[in-house]
Amino acid sequence: MKSIYKTKEGKKKCLELYNRQLEKLGNPYEDIYVNTSFGKTHLVRTGNKVGKPLLVFHGGNSSSAYNLLLCKFLLDDFNIYAVDIIGHPGKSDEVSLSSRGYSYGEWASEVIDKLGFKKMRCYGGSFGGGVLAKLMCVSPEKVERCVLEVPSGINNAFPISSAKMMIPLIKYIITKNEDFIIKTAMYMTNGEDIIDEDTRDILKDSFDNVKTKVAMPSNVDKKRMQNFKSPAFILAGEYDCLFPSRKVLKRAKEIISDVRLYELKGRGHMHLLTNKEKQMIINFFKE
Repeated sequence: MKSIYKTKEGKKKCLELYNRQLEKLGNPYEDIYVNTSFGKTHLVRTGNKVGKPLLVFHGGNSSSAYNLLLCKFLLDDFNIYAVDIIGHPGKSDEVSLSSRGYSYGEWASEVIDKLGFKKMRCYGGSFGGGVLAKLMCVSPEKVERCVLEVPSGINNAFPISSAKMMIPLIKYIITKNEDFIIKTAMYMTNGEDIIDEDTRDILKDSFDNVKTKVAMPSNVDKKRMQNFKSPAFILAGEYDCLFPSRKVLKRAKEIISDVRLYELKGRGHMHLLTNKEKQMIINFFKE
């Protein structure tokens, strides 16, 4: 099996960061492993054990541990199953699936089966939103309701301007000056100074230790998505350099029958949700 990490030492450092960020969550958790036809898959179960089950997909080249820090607002209300996307940093098998086609959706469908659920509420952001979109097409009956935040897979757009972030990234690779990590990230934040320690650590880990995946889950087929009849809530960033709201929300309305749309005004791909927006998501999942 070809490793997704640059070196064995890099994998060790990546998993050490994973464990540190998981402990930083400050919430009891348990590790769950399920076997799928694509490989062994790891999940972190945490949150409210008597709450409604919620399957959470993290962003690309990131981890469930970091994503749980972003999703702390969900822990009081939901029984969280945070899955390590197969082939990405974390504790699932290092099996890289194609970003094209629907293999990620087939994998996610098997995960729900192996957890023992007929259907689940689901939440996915960025790359994880694309995985969730594929799941909605492959097994629409298994998604009870879902939130996709700045998702890939709906209407991907990679403007030439996003290539600008490669300049500081190359400078970081050459110099290892962490200031260039911040400059790289700023292209995805629409200039907002929101890069905290945890975000800087996960970005540095990804650049240093992971064979970065550039390709995002491809756009889903309209006919397949139209088989999905459950409620969906799509949030997209006005100035997202990867998946701008003007493209994502327009197509989401065309291909998803029961969809609520929300524009993250003035924000880019990396962003902070307001307390009001967090409550909107909680309320949607509680319906």
